[in-house]
Amino acid sequence: MLIDTSGWICLLDKDEPRHKEGVSYYHSTHSRITTNYILAELVPLANTRGVSRNKTCEFIRKIEKDKSIRLVWVDDGLHEQGMKLLEARLDKTYSLCDAVSFIVMREYNLTEALTTDRHFKQEGFVRLLE
Repeated sequence: MLIDTSGWICLLDKDEPRHKEGVSYYHSTHSRITTNYILAELVPLANTRGVSRNKTCEFIRKIEKDKSIRLVWVDDGLHEQGMKLLEARLDKTYSLCDAVSFIVMREYNLTEALTTDRHFKQEGFVRLLE
C-alpha cells in the first residue's frame, strides 16, 4: 500500500481519530511505499496538528531508515509525469503530491492507500481510512 501524508499523521499522532485504524492497516501489510513529496507534506501538516517539530523530524528519520518501507525519491521524470497528470485532470483539485502518488501507485501496481484523502478514491484507488 502507499502511505500518504494523512496516513502518516494518523500513525504519528495518537490523538488522531483514525490512529488505531491506521496502525492496524500498517501492521497488516509488508508492502509499504511512500515518497519524499509525501514526507515533505507531512512537516507542515504535523505542525498544524500541534505535533512538535522534533517529534516530526525523528519520525521522518525513522521512516527514511526503515527497510520495510520503500521510499521513492521523486526525480525530474516523475515530477514531469505528475505535472502532466494534473494538466489532464483540470476538473480535479489534486495536489502535485497526489498526482505523483497516483503515478507511483500505478507503477508499483498498488490499489490501496493509507489515506483519508478523497482524491485517491476519485482516481480509482481504495482509500483505507474512509
